[in-house]
Amino acid sequence: MMFSGVAPAIVFAAQSPGNGLIAFLPLAIIMVIFYVLLILPAQRRQKKTQAMLGALKTGDKVITTGGLYGTIVALDGDAVQLRIADQVKVKVARSAVSGVQMEGKEIT
Repeated sequence: MMFSGVAPAIVFAAQSPGNGLIAFLPLAIIMVIFYVLLILPAQRRQKKTQAMLGALKTGDKVITTGGLYGTIVALDGDAVQLRIADQVKVKVARSAVSGVQMEGKEIT
């Protein structure tokens, strides 16, 4: 029995190692898109937040994640002491500071 020239070519194409890479390609593309759209911006935001928390100093006007506006009067390691009103000071975690108000600008 003779095979036509088409049947062996189909069998060879189904067994070629390149098909495994071609089948994996859509998954790889999805992973790259996921990384670029979700993970990379989150890492950049985290670095920006860590830089902001590391640069806190006495006298900075800040807002906390709980919505308290205050001025930093003392830095105690992982804590920050805020003056939120005359004769009213609160101690909050440094990580609770969500933004710093620059002179003449809004809280970021």
